[in-house]
Amino acid sequence: MGLNKIIQVLSVLISVVVFSQKSAPKKASVKKKTVIVKQNDVLPVVNQDLPLLIPKKKNGNFGYVNQKGKFIIQPEYHIAVFFYEDCNLLNSPNEKLRKFGTADYATVEKDEISYRVDKKGKRVYRFRQEDLGKCVRKEYVQQLYQAYVLNGFYGIIEKATFKDPADYRQFQIYPQYEYLFILEGDDVANPMIVASKNNMFGVIDVHNRIIIPFEYSDIKRNFSWKLGKMFDVSKDGKNYYYIDSNNKTY
Repeated sequence: MGLNKIIQVLSVLISVVVFSQKSAPKKASVKKKTVIVKQNDVLPVVNQDLPLLIPKKKNGNFGYVNQKGKFIIQPEYHIAVFFYEDCNLLNSPNEKLRKFGTADYATVEKDEISYRVDKKGKRVYRFRQEDLGKCVRKEYVQQLYQAYVLNGFYGIIEKATFKDPADYRQFQIYPQYEYLFILEGDDVANPMIVASKNNMFGVIDVHNRIIIPFEYSDIKRNFSWKLGKMFDVSKDGKNYYYIDSNNKTY
């Protein structure tokens, strides 16, 4: 076969291959639909000062709601506290258990058994005495203010500067309340103060500004402000729930 003939045959074959590739039907691509549930969809941030999960009581038991009030962990516990560090577990002799002492977990109790749960509600650890270590004593932060009673009424003084109760100018808040209690918190210069006036409770600051109006029959003097920047309140003395510093209920 001559050279020209060979070139003609190769040209025909190449044309056939190219035509076949162009005319071959393409397979339709199938796109898989992936649904991604973001953490913020379940635990939205409405108020950056508040925990993502808030203990809430329903039908006699506690669970956890997100900042929009939706139950994320169903109410089945007799006790449920804020997600916060457990220093005994943080210092456990068993190093593998120390992670359950971090603020990623919360302590709950059911049928007189205490657990640590994660933010999905899974019980990841059951408390055992032999697992618990000793808490490392933190340096005590001296409080700047304290309650002071004069003529049966409560006020606030700055301990370092107060000397003469006869000088009203030395009072941070001149005694005028039926009761005052300074809540423990991280900011000793700006503590929240539970106050009672006309037999009703509210919250004030050290400048005597009303933070929570005097409309509650009780506000607990516990660690809810320190742990969750929230107040544990009741209007009937029986049913308690959490509010934030804007008096919003959760």
